[in-house]
Amino acid sequence: MEHNIADIRINYSKKSLSETEVAPDPLTQFNRWWQEATDSQLSEVNAMTLATADANGLPDARIVLLKGITEKGFVFFTNYSSKKGLELEQNPRACLVFFWKELERQVRITGSVTKVSQEESEHYFYSRPVGSQIGAIVSPQSAVIPNRSFLDERTKELTNRVAAGASIVKPDYWGGYLVTPFSAEFWQGRPNRLHDRLLYTLQDKEAWKIERLAP
Repeated sequence: MEHNIADIRINYSKKSLSETEVAPDPLTQFNRWWQEATDSQLSEVNAMTLATADANGLPDARIVLLKGITEKGFVFFTNYSSKKGLELEQNPRACLVFFWKELERQVRITGSVTKVSQEESEHYFYSRPVGSQIGAIVSPQSAVIPNRSFLDERTKELTNRVAAGASIVKPDYWGGYLVTPFSAEFWQGRPNRLHDRLLYTLQDKEAWKIERLAP
């Protein structure tokens, strides 16, 4: 059976978003929405699109997992030698997009990117399941590999060494990034595609300007 893609639509109607109701800064407002999202027990609520730019300025995006929210911004972890890591080294700016369809909400964060401390990276690395630690070591993320057996064999070898008493050491090429926002947009679905969109833009002295955008 054929389906007309153009006919796929949802009329959003659950909530609204007003300038008089939001927090004066985007991190506080994000935490409010984050609490509602986690309370709603959404599946993989911390999944977010991470958009970077490659060496030619072309956009590059993928899904990663948010692993921390601080007073400075948003934290995720990855392989520094991966494609996204190399792109962030060349251009340390990124955009994060959260989409919580059950709440008819989207958040876009644009900001500067810095590495978190070695101590923070180690703390998170060793809190992960052993299998995930091994996976981070054996996978040359984003590199071309000959086949699946390449990963399976490396995984089996390290797993056997760990079972025999070898220690797992966090590799230097693995760690965290902090995205510190300089703009943030909160989107709430509304009927007839007349959605609510509020944009926070960082001004001087850490003050935030809030503007309503047309949907």
